[in-house]
Amino acid sequence: MTQKKYLVVVPGITLAFVLYTLSQGFNNIIGIEFFGYEKSPISTAMIAILIGIFFGNAFKVRETFQKGLDFTKEYILKFGIICLGIQLKPFEFLEFGKIAIPLIIVCIISVLIVIKLLIKKLKIPTRMAYLISIGSTVCGTTAIMATAPVIKANKSEVSYAIANITLFGILSMLIYPYFANIYFDEQPLLIGLFLGTSIHETSQVAAAGLIYDQQFNSPETLNIATVTKLIRNTFLVIMIPLFAFLYNRGQSKEKNYSIIKIFPYFVLGFVGMIILRNIGDHFFTDISNSNWENTIEIIKSSSKVFLTMAMAAIGLSTNLKDIKAMGFKPFIVGFIAMITVGFISIITMQLFI
Repeated sequence: MTQKKYLVVVPGITLAFVLYTLSQGFNNIIGIEFFGYEKSPISTAMIAILIGIFFGNAFKVRETFQKGLDFTKEYILKFGIICLGIQLKPFEFLEFGKIAIPLIIVCIISVLIVIKLLIKKLKIPTRMAYLISIGSTVCGTTAIMATAPVIKANKSEVSYAIANITLFGILSMLIYPYFANIYFDEQPLLIGLFLGTSIHETSQVAAAGLIYDQQFNSPETLNIATVTKLIRNTFLVIMIPLFAFLYNRGQSKEKNYSIIKIFPYFVLGFVGMIILRNIGDHFFTDISNSNWENTIEIIKSSSKVFLTMAMAAIGLSTNLKDIKAMGFKPFIVGFIAMITVGFISIITMQLFI
């Protein structure tokens, strides 16, 4: 019985891997064979999500694949992010973190203020506004799902908020790497901080960083963006109790949330991989011992495969018809939230970094 439970995810995982392979093939054909570049100017991760969106909307994804795709989006994605930690050393994590935390706080406060003003003008339901707010400022869908029971949001409000975050997260994921490269004049620190603070989902930030790395050969940008986003995710521990208090004040003093349940534990895995890299570098210092370097390269390559598979799975699960059918007012809020967090991120960096 247990074996069957595990086997049920195999078709979806296999499909995600096939789309990754297809994306890599398209990337080589278009970029190298067709345009004649030594390295393709197109990102495999970008192709993967676009192919996923195309197939997911052109054909109905069978139930046979859905559990495996959900597994890929949730667990293989997180494992890919954990593996990214092998590229960093502890002091780099601390160095990026002390810059990222004040920037994240400013962005969160600014977006919350803007959305608070918008819901009065557009008459958006309070619960939906709360969901869009926390999805835009902290960690996308995960934040929405964790906040929904706390403020007693219904299924349609949750679905709408997730569609909102998905749409604008994908747009920013595809556009921001190129915009940031031009605006910040190829400075890895500023570009990484911008991607990590201005894009909603952890998966989208990882993909944007990967797109930038693949396009402009900058693994440092991918590292900084990932660290910034993971630090941002931990703010969920503060934001959900805050939203619970704001929404339920004067109504009920019941606490139906748990810090233990909402904490993003894969952040610890990411930090653990950084520590592993530091220990390995310390003990395997002999130049003739290439096994450790090969191990690092394998883990690095694996992380990019896992992330690209997750992008394909997310693309397959993005239903454009559902998004279109949901009306426009909350999407105005989502669009303004996206622009606001990006604008505030840029202004804050220009003033203080």
